[in-house]
Amino acid sequence: MSKLCPKLILEGTRLTGKTELAFALNEHPRLVGARRYRYHSPLVSAEWCGFTNTPWGRGLINFAPEETELAMATYDTWVRLFEQLRYYSWIVDRFHLSTQVWQALHRGLEPDFGWLERRLLAIGFRIVLCYRDPDSFSAARSERLEVSGNPSQYDDLEIFVREQARFDALAAKSLLPVLRLDVTDGDRQRMCDDIADWMEAEGGLYADY
Repeated sequence: MSKLCPKLILEGTRLTGKTELAFALNEHPRLVGARRYRYHSPLVSAEWCGFTNTPWGRGLINFAPEETELAMATYDTWVRLFEQLRYYSWIVDRFHLSTQVWQALHRGLEPDFGWLERRLLAIGFRIVLCYRDPDSFSAARSERLEVSGNPSQYDDLEIFVREQARFDALAAKSLLPVLRLDVTDGDRQRMCDDIADWMEAEGGLYADY
């Protein structure tokens, strides 16, 4: 029996439902197989703020200039782990494109991740770029505020519109295969099926390396 080992990076601005989609993908039978019981399955994120001992601190996305070496070393650690465990499924909720977008908008920096993408490409990683109709951000914010522990980050919706444009530009230049996924309707089952269709058609479900 062939072994399913898809490798996906979910990218896009906030309020596009990436985390919820990541959890759904990690249990979707067409991507990870039918599960008769729940078990640990890798779902990782560059959004983890592990560089500082404060809530909503700094991490791989919003690192300070003096933390650049630490951030690049951490990315190297992640990709090394992916390379060593290449025959498994990996779902990543935000990664290097999120870092490039945040650093460009907030620090005027453009980290070079060509080295990272070449290594990710060699082991079959693909990007799903989540986007929504700009007019729908307000409704998405209202839904998020019901559960958010940091609601102030959603005050200015124009930030998300600008970020979305930057994500589009970066994805267009990426070395990795990219699926631009419309998440406006919030239909997670349809999104998962669209991703599964794409992965199947493009040969992304199984390892050929």
